[in-house]
Amino acid sequence: MKTNRLFRLPGAIRRDPAVEAWLGAHSGELGDIARYWFEVMRQRGGDVRELLHDGHPTACVGDAAFGYVNAFTGHVNVGFFHGSELPNPEQLLVGTGKFMRHVKLRPDMAVDRTALTLLIDQAYADIRRRLEADERKERAFRCNTT
Repeated sequence: MKTNRLFRLPGAIRRDPAVEAWLGAHSGELGDIARYWFEVMRQRGGDVRELLHDGHPTACVGDAAFGYVNAFTGHVNVGFFHGSELPNPEQLLVGTGKFMRHVKLRPDMAVDRTALTLLIDQAYADIRRRLEADERKERAFRCNTT
């Protein structure tokens, strides 16, 4: 069942210095992986905003979160706030939460860059559609109450 509920983060901005500091503080292969995939998220569109949420870089469409990266001691997660509803034909997404899913990346494992980029594209497009649907509902509501 698809829900239109959005996870809003009102402090998101075009380029957040706190995100830059986080990315800069993570060195080595894990830092490289996190930086690469967060940059892929940033490049989805001119409406992408970012901030640190729960201590890790989070990408938003406007203020609606769609993805994040987080580095751990042995791996990096590339996560999606509505990942449970994304197509997953390559079986990259893991997790059992009601909404969120992530892709676990390690320096010693190959990643299907095309498939992961497609997941990021789909997550971005999904949140854009949800925002547009919310805007249509809001306009209809305003028209019906005037």
